[in-house]
Amino acid sequence: MFARISIAALTIALVSGCSTSSPVLGSKNIGYGDTKAVELVTNEFGSTDLQMIAESMTRSLAQSGVLHARPVVQVYDVKNKTSEYIDTREITTSIKTQLMKSGTARFASDNSDMQSQVDQLKLQNQTGLYKKNTVAKTGNMIAAQYRLEGSISSIVKRSSDYKDVFYKFSLQLIDVESGLSEWMDEKEIRKTTER
Repeated sequence: MFARISIAALTIALVSGCSTSSPVLGSKNIGYGDTKAVELVTNEFGSTDLQMIAESMTRSLAQSGVLHARPVVQVYDVKNKTSEYIDTREITTSIKTQLMKSGTARFASDNSDMQSQVDQLKLQNQTGLYKKNTVAKTGNMIAAQYRLEGSISSIVKRSSDYKDVFYKFSLQLIDVESGLSEWMDEKEIRKTTER
């Protein structure tokens, strides 16, 4: 009887111990926010802009019908034609992620990752470090049918008490073999600040 009570007490102690919240370390002035909340800290390019662009472009491309049968797409870096630093790679990564999750497209190594791919193939095939039957064969990479490329530009207007920033993001899907643009779209964002 005592053993049953002890086991029950131990079980209750463990369960109640597991239900306590984790301790919080650090400053009391820092907290987690909603990643989908509209961010209006400044009128510079921000997380809300990135999310709006990625969602708009992904929806447009997926609904265009061009990407039937899950073609292989190679993504080129988006050209930043603004006067501010924008991590354009994060925009294309978000677009790629959403298209991949929807099963709409497959992606070849992009330009910046191609050297890593080549290095890995050389490492497996030329060093003698790997079992022959496990080595990835050279000459079997899948070529892209399409390339996705684009640009982001901005127009900034200022006065003594007003600042207006207009962003334009353009993206196009080009058939590699024919060179024809099969899909194009753009997303415009305007942000204003009164001082």
